[in-house]
Amino acid sequence: MNGMEAPQADGPCRSLVSVEVHLHPDEARLALHEEALRGLGLPPKELSPKWLYDERGSQLFEDITRLPEYYPTRREREILRAHAHDIARLSGADTLIELGSGTSEKTRLLLGALRHTGQLRRFVPFDVSEHFLRRAALTLARDYPGLSVHAVVGDFERHLEHLPRGGRRLVAFLGGTIGNFKPRARARFFQEVADSLLPGDGLLLGTDLLKDRSRLFAAYNDSAGVTAAFNRNVLHVLNRELGSDFDVNAFTHLAPFDEEQGWIEMRLISQRPQVVRLPAIRSAAHFEAGEVLRTEVSCKFRPPQVEAELFAAGLHLAAWWTDSARDFALSLSFKP
Repeated sequence: MNGMEAPQADGPCRSLVSVEVHLHPDEARLALHEEALRGLGLPPKELSPKWLYDERGSQLFEDITRLPEYYPTRREREILRAHAHDIARLSGADTLIELGSGTSEKTRLLLGALRHTGQLRRFVPFDVSEHFLRRAALTLARDYPGLSVHAVVGDFERHLEHLPRGGRRLVAFLGGTIGNFKPRARARFFQEVADSLLPGDGLLLGTDLLKDRSRLFAAYNDSAGVTAAFNRNVLHVLNRELGSDFDVNAFTHLAPFDEEQGWIEMRLISQRPQVVRLPAIRSAAHFEAGEVLRTEVSCKFRPPQVEAELFAAGLHLAAWWTDSARDFALSLSFKP
């Protein structure tokens, strides 16, 4: 474990920041190598969405959340503004754990509500970037004097067993990120979350709801082309990390809705036949004209489906909230 102290807070309180590292840059690089070797040889070719989020990709995604077509971030924030105090009261949590925390911007609504109830003792941001987490943890410790901030650097698909114990915990998984998991992987994830919880601990889950297909299409194919730039950025990541020679401009972005699967599918489509060299993994990827590289799926949900999947993992739904347009939902479930 690596630790560091936050700067002296205003007043007599002193906030302590600790950082626990379970994912080092070399491990992430090796994981990318292994996935590229496997995923670029599949029919269809596919990569995990986690590789979209380098520094530039994360900034592009922040830009996406402010686009008029992209509703999930605004809708989820609306729900949190309206119900953060209900969540704090029902959860009874003194420890808030956020998976995929990023800047923890929306989480501040929860932190404020938990602090208002007098319960809040500890915040645990969990994400893959050590540099990003250290900076965010110090900012939060400064802004919430007396709050213990215990950051965990890890991959929530691999390191959930390292969530710190103690107190009554609420795990927040926001933003609709659960939609990036296909059904089998999602069931496994829910089970791993449930196994990491103790009786009385809760899960606060953000899910994007099924809706008019034209609105879904617009949200992932915005008129300004920001999502297209975000999607193509993964090719820059591969060029940088694998020494590959993807011609980024030779791929176009398309994100259609798959009715059979119930998900938006982010695609990069090769505009011509091409062979891409991948020196770091001693391989090459062959693309035909029109061939697809799938970079993300984003599943959309109906409320009964969410409740059933949580129940199958041993989590009992206690509360459900939607925004005024019923675009997005937050659910609170508990380990009995």
